[in-house]
Amino acid sequence: MLVGGGTWTAVADDGSPAVQREDRTLRPGGVEIDTSYFTAGGSGKRPAVLIGHGFGGSKNDVRAQAEKLAADGYAVLTWSARGFGKSGGAISLNDPEAEVKDVSGLIDWLATRPEVELDGKGDPRVGLTGASYGGAVSLLAAGYDERVDAIAPVITYWNLADALFPDGVFKKLWAGIFVTSGGGCEKFEKRLCEMYERVAVSGKPDPAAIELLTERSPSAVADRIKVPSLILQGQSDSLFPLGQADAMQKAISANGAPVSVDWISGGHDGGDNETPRVEGRVGAWFDRYLKEETGTDTGPAFRVTRTGGIDSTDGAALRRGASSDTYPGLRSGGREIALDEGTKTFRNPAGSAPPAISAVPGLGGGISQLSSLGVGLSLDFPGQFGRFDSAPLDTSVRVTGTPTVRVTVKATEGRDAVLFGKVYDVSPDGRQQRLPAQLVAPYRITPDQQGKPIELALPAVDHEFDAGHRMRLVLSATDLGYASPAEPATYAVTLDGPLTAPTAPAVKTAAAALPWWTWGLPAAALVIAAALLLTARRRTATPAPDPALTDVPLQITGLSKKYAKSVDRYAVRELSFRVEKGQVLGLLGPNGAGKTTTLRMLMGLITPDEGEIRVFGQAIRPGAPVLSRVGAFVEGAGFLPHLSGRANLDLYWQATGRPAEDAHIDEALEIAGLGDALARAVRTYSQGMRQRLAIAQAMLGMPDLLILDEPTNGLDPPQIREMRDVMIRYAAGGRTVIVSSHLLSEVEQSCTHLVVMDRGRLVQAGPVAEITGSGDMILVTTAEEVSEPLAEKVAALPGVGSAVRTDGGRGLLVRLDGATTSRLVADLVRLDVPVTGVGPHRRLEDAFLTLISGGTA
Repeated sequence: MLVGGGTWTAVADDGSPAVQREDRTLRPGGVEIDTSYFTAGGSGKRPAVLIGHGFGGSKNDVRAQAEKLAADGYAVLTWSARGFGKSGGAISLNDPEAEVKDVSGLIDWLATRPEVELDGKGDPRVGLTGASYGGAVSLLAAGYDERVDAIAPVITYWNLADALFPDGVFKKLWAGIFVTSGGGCEKFEKRLCEMYERVAVSGKPDPAAIELLTERSPSAVADRIKVPSLILQGQSDSLFPLGQADAMQKAISANGAPVSVDWISGGHDGGDNETPRVEGRVGAWFDRYLKEETGTDTGPAFRVTRTGGIDSTDGAALRRGASSDTYPGLRSGGREIALDEGTKTFRNPAGSAPPAISAVPGLGGGISQLSSLGVGLSLDFPGQFGRFDSAPLDTSVRVTGTPTVRVTVKATEGRDAVLFGKVYDVSPDGRQQRLPAQLVAPYRITPDQQGKPIELALPAVDHEFDAGHRMRLVLSATDLGYASPAEPATYAVTLDGPLTAPTAPAVKTAAAALPWWTWGLPAAALVIAAALLLTARRRTATPAPDPALTDVPLQITGLSKKYAKSVDRYAVRELSFRVEKGQVLGLLGPNGAGKTTTLRMLMGLITPDEGEIRVFGQAIRPGAPVLSRVGAFVEGAGFLPHLSGRANLDLYWQATGRPAEDAHIDEALEIAGLGDALARAVRTYSQGMRQRLAIAQAMLGMPDLLILDEPTNGLDPPQIREMRDVMIRYAAGGRTVIVSSHLLSEVEQSCTHLVVMDRGRLVQAGPVAEITGSGDMILVTTAEEVSEPLAEKVAALPGVGSAVRTDGGRGLLVRLDGATTSRLVADLVRLDVPVTGVGPHRRLEDAFLTLISGGTA
């Protein structure tokens, strides 16, 4: 093995030990592999961890996780797989004789390191983790190398043939993205390139293609993977869906190894991959099974992240976990849902175009996440699908797993029938249907299977169908992500029984933690009351009012605040901006940007180290009289749980010492929309109700300046829309609103101006439209170059203002003039435009990421 490269040291700024990194080039399997080795402090022995990267990436993608694990007492090795980064060789898709052999060679190298703990000669104590491609090689290494002691694969595959050729149907868009992100077919091992081109042309996998991918999959060594395994799989994932994790769990647990399964919110289709939580759980898993810390809590046997959950009023996450002590599988607790009877007849059009749309691989921003918010991109074309509806549900149904249904299918002329099954959530009025996680399941039904009942397994999801809603089974002849037969055919589908929906009754959603104020507020109220009395009587030297700023709601100049006990580390540094009357100003920035510190200084809760804050020309100090013109909801509100909502508000206003007629309490309550709940004790409120009560409290007195920190936490989508309207109406009356929120889409729709912060400093300030450069511009990315004549056809579509080729013809910049994005996608598919992604050309999210990354995003 060759050794080369340099060494550098990164010192963590939170007091953790310094992490050293050594870059080396190794030849573990005869090919140069670029590696980085991370260690931190001390001379004692420690376990080792190997971290693999995702497909199309390199070792640099996992550096942050490597540094964290090294600081936690591990020797960590990262590497760029063959064909990626600075490593040599061709991409072999985790071939046991290539990439997997490389990993065994890296384990050999770890065994030579003096700081690495050994279980025997040449046998280091070692675990593997990684996402997607790196997750698969973790599983494969555990199957081929007995020295592996624990693994934590993330959003990966068990059988790559099943993932790319499910039920014998070619997943053409994902396969194309796979090849493109690898650098093109020429970057792959010759056999793989030939296989892909053969299947892409025929539109149907052959036995040789299935065999080639299967032999390079973890499932090929299922009986050899016998180590503790933490399996983290994405719910927003049409590439490697939840069924892949289910197969892993069944096989590895059958070998007697401890296994935990965690369904995270995101996946290959986007959304929140919960990186901090996932890395924390992986670390705990290795602490238990590599460091052998038996007291470590590794979490439940099964956990699922559920969206749209309740939130505390102190800014908790919008998601909640549900768990059980045993893994329920995908078919636990089946509930039968009766659907329409009868036979549905529909056609597969010639050329299978235009295709129906479910997931759109490569579409940024996690479109699958929008289904939980009542938004869907799915589209089925008349005459190309059969639909079977349930009656309105009498109670809500939480589906956790794979719904199943039995059908009889017949196709004309003795051909294969290729169908795509999905279950929609249909609103009571029938006007909205949403597809959970935008997932669809393909089926190839051969002539010998036709004419008799067969069971179809629908996409595995975790989704709650509300009472009054309907379940809608749709079987379509086409789908954008898959290859369908080019020959026209007619399909007849007859339902042979109810839809069976798994409910996983053992899986329980975590109860919301009791807010601190349910036990601490009575005592804290006394302390706060005493502090208010003292500050109300305190007389300190205060700068004179500035007459030029009398009508300016807020001006911040040169504001700085250092971290406690720090000489040179700033939470906020040299911050300056101004807010005018009638503005709704959005305060944006990543975690740690200094937003909450700024708001606390604005409220007089903490004192700046430098600079000043003026509200309507008055300098802000603790207890400053001008604060009576400011209403705020910052870091949650404390309520007395045994009192009613109305009594809490009355008590709060009485504590201000201001006249009762100035409270405008009925106006604030009308905005809050709590209705009869106002008469109930606050301890009976949901977290969303507490949130609305807290916002009503901030609005008491109809303050001239209203400050809201994450006001939409705990609110459902209709309430979020209502809150957006409230802020706009509030400012329209000549008042000013400052809102800090992580919901960029809401900020974009409700705010007139923005202040973007990063690491305590101002990045940019100005009108929303100026920062986003917004407009009805849609960026379409394509797998192949779009010709000028084809671009002209797109420009001539109804509702399209213009279409200009970009990126050397590999994309289109489309200006909409009445058309919707869904209709545009449908028209593009009809024109055979090879779409790989569709999204706004310049959303606030894009602008925000560009600003905080220094213009590199």
